Amino acid sequence: MAATGGTKAIVAALAANLTIAVLKFVAYILTLSSSMLAEAIHSLADSGNQILLLVGGNRAKRAASPEHPFGYGRERYIYAFIVSIVLFSVGGLFALYEAWEKLQHPHAIEGAFWWVPLAVLVGAIIAESFSFRTAIIESNHVRGKQTWVSFVRTAKQPELPVILLEDLGALVGLIFALFGVGLTLLTGNGVWDAIGTGMIGILLVLIAVVLALETKSLLLGESASKDDSDKIHRAIESGGTRVIHLKTLHLGPEELLVAAKISVGAADAGRDIAAAIDGAEERIRAAVPIARVIYLEPDLHRADTGGTAPSEAPAGKAGEQDAKA
Repeated sequence: MAATGGTKAIVAALAANLTIAVLKFVAYILTLSSSMLAEAIHSLADSGNQILLLVGGNRAKRAASPEHPFGYGRERYIYAFIVSIVLFSVGGLFALYEAWEKLQHPHAIEGAFWWVPLAVLVGAIIAESFSFRTAIIESNHVRGKQTWVSFVRTAKQPELPVILLEDLGALVGLIFALFGVGLTLLTGNGVWDAIGTGMIGILLVLIAVVLALETKSLLLGESASKDDSDKIHRAIESGGTRVIHLKTLHLGPEELLVAAKISVGAADAGRDIAAAIDGAEERIRAAVPIARVIYLEPDLHRADTGGTAPSEAPAGKAGEQDAKA
């Protein structure tokens, strides 16, 4: 659902942005409005970003290889991070540069085509609203009861939060452009056009920074959500096996690695231990279907060994303590 919904939202945003970008460039050529140029570049950057997200989603589907035994799921995070860089540089910094240039040499919007930017901006707002609506609908399928802020901060699928923020930024940017163009037409002072362009640039830089920070966290490797971690913990212990410690890691948006140390009886035979591990793996996959890579290590629980067995050792010392146990 998440992957399909994300693709639908991306395609809707791409179609809207390509159309809007062409119209904005036409409006800029006819009026030389810096707000229209900034918005045209913004829409062009967004279109490129959506293509990047589609490419990342497609490349992430490749099968695991000896060089990448856990697959390529994180490519979706890499391409989402590239999107934030493109939005920052091509969208935000260009708009700020254009605003500075226009402040140095302001000029009013004149001629027979003065109405074109207004018509294009109003039409763009309508088109972006439909794209934003699609992103909201698809996000609601996976958002659950989370707030929007929480969803953007914790979502493991990068596409929907990226599209949500891009579409929101596009709508607010269009309002800023309408503000700049409108006041320029009313007052005949091109400084307002430059101010609107600068507001668009600041907005895009802020959105790019938020996207970069959130995507960086995914690239570094995030654990399963608290809900999924609780489900895995309960699934293991529902078979009478205790969890000594549990660690999870997202290999991709829909692929989770689970590593756990579980207790076994001191007198259990190898056949019984293997059966306990197999049963725990089946219960984990039933409870959390995205748990596709599972490693379970049997050990004696602290209470069963008079307090000498490890519960959770720091990295680098686990092997030594396990041997002693």
